[in-house]
Amino acid sequence: MKRRHFIAGLAGAAAWPLAARAQQPERMRRIGIFMPGAADNSEYQDRNVAFLQALAEKGWVVGRNARFDYRWGAGQIGRYPAFAEELVALAPDVILGNGTATVRALQQTTRSVPIVFANITDPVGNGLVASLARPGGNTTGFIAQEMGFGGKWLELLKEVAPRVTRVAVVRDSAIASQVGLLGAMQSAAPALRIELRAVDVQDPDEIRRAITDFAREPHGGLIVSAGARAVLHRELIVMLAAQSRLPAVYPFRTFVSGGGLMSYGADTIYVYRQAAHYVDRILKGEKPADLPVQVPTKYELAINLKTAKALGLTVPPTLLARADEVIE
Repeated sequence: MKRRHFIAGLAGAAAWPLAARAQQPERMRRIGIFMPGAADNSEYQDRNVAFLQALAEKGWVVGRNARFDYRWGAGQIGRYPAFAEELVALAPDVILGNGTATVRALQQTTRSVPIVFANITDPVGNGLVASLARPGGNTTGFIAQEMGFGGKWLELLKEVAPRVTRVAVVRDSAIASQVGLLGAMQSAAPALRIELRAVDVQDPDEIRRAITDFAREPHGGLIVSAGARAVLHRELIVMLAAQSRLPAVYPFRTFVSGGGLMSYGADTIYVYRQAAHYVDRILKGEKPADLPVQVPTKYELAINLKTAKALGLTVPPTLLARADEVIE
């Protein structure tokens, strides 16, 4: 046999297994997603789409090399442990969790499956990670807001509605970080000459009754903390604020596009895209303990001028100049 024919034969033999391997399907990776909201809620759907799109840009495509398993909490915190157990039982490679309550339920179920969180407040204070720089354990992610945010919301409310002296804070008392945010507001309130009242978001009837009763006295305003139940009852809260003529500050711009007066908070779409980058890095071999928890680098201020006009408010030009979005 001539040498060139022998070498060609070796090349062909070597190429055959390579071609066979190239035709093998990619390894399917399993990604769990635990959302505290409802599956049909537009806010959470937008976050989910952003997450999936960012993963697709990294090469993780549904049905080709990635499978996604969902659990939707719909604000039913008592069922979160069961949802977490169901997700972990599916043996995911990594889980995305939104919010303190979902992540705590996941951590109580597993200390080995990697968890990436989005939209958490004070993960160190809540015991979810050891520190921001070195989270340790199986959990890391992205903070939605810092504890000082409560004072910022009060300042914005006073800026757009100077006559406000009483503020109802709509929060979920089952979430420790929201209790902490209220504490931050209580520290800032005396300097702004504001009296605070907590309103729980357990169910629609309670929200309706509490806001209506609060609005019976003059010079009132409203602040809505971020949380699954607040998002779940978003339309009701915005409607009650309008009916009661209460100027309000919300955590997400979706409240403003739905008729709310003003919002200030992290760009949740950006946060979910960033969370996808961490999921990608973990799927490629990195560990959550080595990925530092990150704080937002982008906040959004949105103002609805139509709502301001209906409330008889004139938004200061300096505030309008700072807005990222103005709805007219």
